[in-house]
Amino acid sequence: MIDFRSDTVTQPTQAMRLAMSRAEVGDDVYGDDPTVNELQQMAAQMFGFDAALFTCSGTQANLLALMSHCDRGDEYLCGQQAHNYKFEGGGAAVLGSIQPQPLTNQGDGSILLSDIQAAIKPDDVHFARTRLLSLENTIGGKVLPQSYIAQAQALAFNHGLKIHLDGARVANAAVAQNIAIGDITSHFDSVSICLSKGLCAPVGSLLLGDSRLIAKAIRWRKMLGGGMRQAGILAAAAKLALTEQVERLGEDHANAAYLARALGEIAEFDIDMSLVQTNMVYAKVAAGVDTGALAAELKARGVLISPAATLRLVTHKDVGRADIDKLVLELKSLLRQS
Repeated sequence: MIDFRSDTVTQPTQAMRLAMSRAEVGDDVYGDDPTVNELQQMAAQMFGFDAALFTCSGTQANLLALMSHCDRGDEYLCGQQAHNYKFEGGGAAVLGSIQPQPLTNQGDGSILLSDIQAAIKPDDVHFARTRLLSLENTIGGKVLPQSYIAQAQALAFNHGLKIHLDGARVANAAVAQNIAIGDITSHFDSVSICLSKGLCAPVGSLLLGDSRLIAKAIRWRKMLGGGMRQAGILAAAAKLALTEQVERLGEDHANAAYLARALGEIAEFDIDMSLVQTNMVYAKVAAGVDTGALAAELKARGVLISPAATLRLVTHKDVGRADIDKLVLELKSLLRQS
C-alpha cells in the first residue's frame, strides 16, 4: 500500500533493523542500558541541553514536559491547534491537573504575541498560575520563523514563564530553513522531538531540558507507566534517526511540492502553495465530492488517504515520485467517474 496518511507510517531502514538486532542493552529503569544512555547523551549534546530522556511517544514527552514545568492548578498557554492541547487526549488536564489556555493560531501557525501577553494571568487567587508557553514547530506543516521564536522567548522570559517546544517535526523545520536543529531548540527551556515520524525510527521521542527538569520527568515517566527495560533495542534505531535521516527530509519536502503542483491542476482541489513548506499538503475539496467514498476507492487501488473536507497528504521516506504519480492518476480517474 502507498500510504499518504502520515509520516508516522514510515518503516525502519535496514540499517536500523541491523542496529536493533545488535544493540547492547540493560535495564533502563535502573539507568543501566548503555544504548539508551548513549542516545540521551548524544541528543543533549547535539541540541544544546544538559540532559535528555528517551520516551515511548511524543504524547508522553509533551506530557512529561508539562507536568515537570507545572504544578497542580498551574496553566500553560498554547495554540488552539497545538497537538498537546487538541490531539493528546487532554492528558495535561486529566493526569497533570494543569489548565490549558488555548489561543488562536494565525494562518502561519504562530500565536500573536499580544494574545500571549494578554492571556498571562495576574498573581491572584481567582486565577490559575500561568507558568509555561508552549509552541509547536512545524505546525500543520508550517515553519515558525526564527525571528518569531526569538520574540516569543523574550516575552516568556520577561514575564517569568518557561517556554516549551513541541518539536515533533522540528527536524523538518530546520531542513526547510537550511539551519541546524540546535538553532531552533536553543530558544527553549524544553523540547520534545519525535523520532518515529519522518525520521523513521520504529518507536520513540526525546524530551530535552536541564538536569532538574529531566530528573522530574524521569519520576513522572515511571509513575505514568513509561519506564522501559531493555529499551536499547529501540534506542539503537533512534540514534540512526538523528544521524542518518535528518538531511533526507529535504526529499520529502520536494515531493510534497511536486504533489501539490499536480493536485493544483485538478479542478476539484484548491491548493495554497504558500502553505506547502515541508512534507504536508492540504487540499480543500470541492463541495459534492465524497472523500469517504474516494478514500475507499483509492484503498482498493492500493493507496491510503484520510478522508476529510480538507485532505492532508503527507510525504515521507516510503513515498516516491512514482507513488505520487499513481495517486494523482487514480484521483483523476475516480473524479472523472463521479
